[in-house]
Amino acid sequence: MNLPLSQAKQQSVSLKKLWSFFLPLGISASLVTISHVIINSTLSKAADPERIIASYAVAMSLLAITERPAVLLRQTSSALVRDKRSFISTLTVAQLVFASIMALGVIISYTPLGTLIFRGVFGVGHDNVQDVIHVYRVLMFVSLFSGIRCFYQGVIIYNLRTKWLTIGMAIRLAGMYALSLYFVHAGVTSGTVGAYIFLFGMIIEAAVSFLEGRLLVRKMPEKLENHPIERKRHVFSFYKPLLFSSFISVWIGPAINAMLGKTWDAQLAISSFAIAASLVMLISSFFSYFHQIVINFYRIDPVAVRKFVLMLGFVPALLMGLIAFTPIGIILLEHVIGVHGRLQGESIRVLQGFVLFALVMPWLDVMNGIVLVRGQTKLIIGSQIANLSFTFTTLIVCIVLSPEWNGTIGALAQSIGMAAELVFVALALRFIKPLDRA
Repeated sequence: MNLPLSQAKQQSVSLKKLWSFFLPLGISASLVTISHVIINSTLSKAADPERIIASYAVAMSLLAITERPAVLLRQTSSALVRDKRSFISTLTVAQLVFASIMALGVIISYTPLGTLIFRGVFGVGHDNVQDVIHVYRVLMFVSLFSGIRCFYQGVIIYNLRTKWLTIGMAIRLAGMYALSLYFVHAGVTSGTVGAYIFLFGMIIEAAVSFLEGRLLVRKMPEKLENHPIERKRHVFSFYKPLLFSSFISVWIGPAINAMLGKTWDAQLAISSFAIAASLVMLISSFFSYFHQIVINFYRIDPVAVRKFVLMLGFVPALLMGLIAFTPIGIILLEHVIGVHGRLQGESIRVLQGFVLFALVMPWLDVMNGIVLVRGQTKLIIGSQIANLSFTFTTLIVCIVLSPEWNGTIGALAQSIGMAAELVFVALALRFIKPLDRA
């Protein structure tokens, strides 16, 4: 399915308007990291923090996979919902996604499949598997409310009311912090405490998004002229390639972690990669919404979008370069994160391998935005295959030739994989034209 590129009239969009749209998105994305800080600091107050944090972390690893179909609803509703008819069609698809996620959650939580997954795939010991399952029984509801949140956030983003994402996140963090204080006072006895805090915050954010999103839907026309989204099959043709591509991309992280275990110092490699990756995500999260700039403004004023992206697109790489190649990185690791000695030096080397990642990420996000504007979401399946293929090939080559690079291998593999994804999308957009063009 290809959306008509001529649907919006050419207009002039000011940089101020782009900033007022983008800044709340960037801030809300950056604030997400505080959620995990609140939860981990709460769990660390337990009598046996290592066991409890581990049970929560493993359950969260599975949630990252099972929640993915719900998160994709943000891009879907942002790109497709333009009137009440397209809203109803997209909502019907969203409800099917919610039902499927909850059904899978029940199966994992209350049948032997959960034990099989956590023991066989995640390597959880027999004594701890029930703790992890109990955590996941709470976290599976996070997927539901995350889906509601993302679906209505797509509507909010299209209507340029992005301040509500920041407002929702701020209220969510306040609620999570208040509940964490209660648990610290009452006593932290299991990893489910972290799950309850996370779920409470997600319910709050979903409620804020739902209330604002419903108000915006009521103001939409019944049927917008020339908008092709009328039935759920139109939505599925857009959504399904996104879903299939996410099933490919989820293998990238496990592949990297598995191969880092084959380096000369596996423990050092995995820990340094984790530290560096968390810093990279902290820096890049603010710039992870370029695709929404493209979705909402590229048809209207492509020149303004290009100027805005050129102004900000190199900032993540610049920040990463400062951290990786100047004393700023050492100061940050030593005095803020508390990393010292050999792990500090190895983390710096891994950060240097991530500079290419920081350079490529914004431009890939822009290209994916153009893919969504065109409705050519099948291209994302090919780009994810390219990413996974080059990531895995780089891992194998580096492990064979230079296993002493340790965690840097993971950074290089992830960076090269993303670069391959960017090249694929750029070439595909260059040579595969949309069917409906002005």
